[in-house]
Amino acid sequence: MTRPVGVFDSGIGGLSVLQALRAELPHQSFVYVADSGHAPYGEREPGHVIERSQALTRHLIQAYDVQALVVACNTATAAAIALLRQQHPELPVVGVEPALKPAAQASRTHRVGVLATRGTLESAKFQALLASQQGQADFVLQACDGLADAIEHQDSERIAALGRRYVQALGSCGQDEGKIDTVVLGCTHYPLVADTLQALLGPEVELLASGPPVARQTRRVLPQVAGSGHPTLRWLTTGPADQLQAAVQRWLQAQAHVGTLKI
Repeated sequence: MTRPVGVFDSGIGGLSVLQALRAELPHQSFVYVADSGHAPYGEREPGHVIERSQALTRHLIQAYDVQALVVACNTATAAAIALLRQQHPELPVVGVEPALKPAAQASRTHRVGVLATRGTLESAKFQALLASQQGQADFVLQACDGLADAIEHQDSERIAALGRRYVQALGSCGQDEGKIDTVVLGCTHYPLVADTLQALLGPEVELLASGPPVARQTRRVLPQVAGSGHPTLRWLTTGPADQLQAAVQRWLQAQAHVGTLKI
């Protein structure tokens, strides 16, 4: 039996990454952990995010013998992935980061919007990534306080209101010179409401998310080839089980039997 791949996020945002992983690796088993009892990470202190990332990683290794780990959260990747790799050198660890390089290459106006959590934008890892793209495009950064939490709680009214506020804050969007023609979704929660954001930005703006490249990288680093058996998918949460069940049904059109994790 193929050992599973562990996937964790501060909540339901990682479902967007899991969806891409399952498309790329249809025969692979997964264990998904939503740390909803401690969400949102993007508005927490880095020390808290590191502590939670370590605890979840230890649990996935000890309880499920995962063969690889996907940190399906931009904030946790920025705060903790270097430490996780140092502490678990035997374990391939794949993280997510905002798609600045692909966005710079895709943009025709050379003006790119970045929607992300405050924790991601203020992290040293993101600032290093931004510096590496200096001169490739003009990046307009927008911290989206509360948006991940609204998505986490499936609050459609709040999602619409916050989405409108942050899209307006980016400035003029479109294909004309000086306008933003590409927007990076720098939080794994945001692709779940891509249709809402696209409607606010307009049809001329391209949205870029991290799920597909993360899935391709995971395939590359897996220490064993996925077989053709019957893959399993386990769901765990540190928050209310019905919250994750509802999210899986809404965003992935699937049913989930969710276990509660107390760590």
